[in-house]
This record gives sequence, structure tokens and C-alpha cells, in this order.
Amino acid sequence: LLTGLFLAMHYTADTSLAFSSVANICRDVQYGWLLRTMHANGASMFFICIYLHIGRGLFYGSYFYKETWNTGVVLLFLLM
Repeated sequence: LLTGLFLAMHYTADTSLAFSSVANICRDVQYGWLLRTMHANGASMFFICIYLHIGRGLFYGSYFYKETWNTGVVLLFLLM
């Protein structure tokens, strides 16, 4: 979350400038390449943990608790 805020300070969401703003972050912002890499890897690790949590729930049969399982599914969709 913190890396995303720092990246958002330098990112331009215009379709014609988006790629150049990412290239600018990687090249010209001090440690911008590190922020971008940490942000990408952090997001990937977050979703790996989410999917492992779902797998654990499937393994232990947590889907029998319908209300809790449905809450988890709603939270998964909100996280995406």
C-alpha cells in the first residue's frame, strides 16, 4: 500500500503518457525501480497468500460454514 502511494505520486494515468511515466519512475526517480519492483512483488505475494488461505479452507472443509465461506468469497472479490 505504501509503495503504491509513492508510485502514484509520479504516475500519469493518461493513455498517451502512462508508459513514459512508468519509464520515468524506473529511470529518473531515485530508487523508483526498487519501489516498482517491491510493489509488483508485494502484490503477487499478497495474492499467493490469499490463494493459500483459500486452499487451506478447501482442505479443511471450511465451506460447510456457509455464512463464513460466503463472507470470504465477497472479500476475495473486493480484494481483486
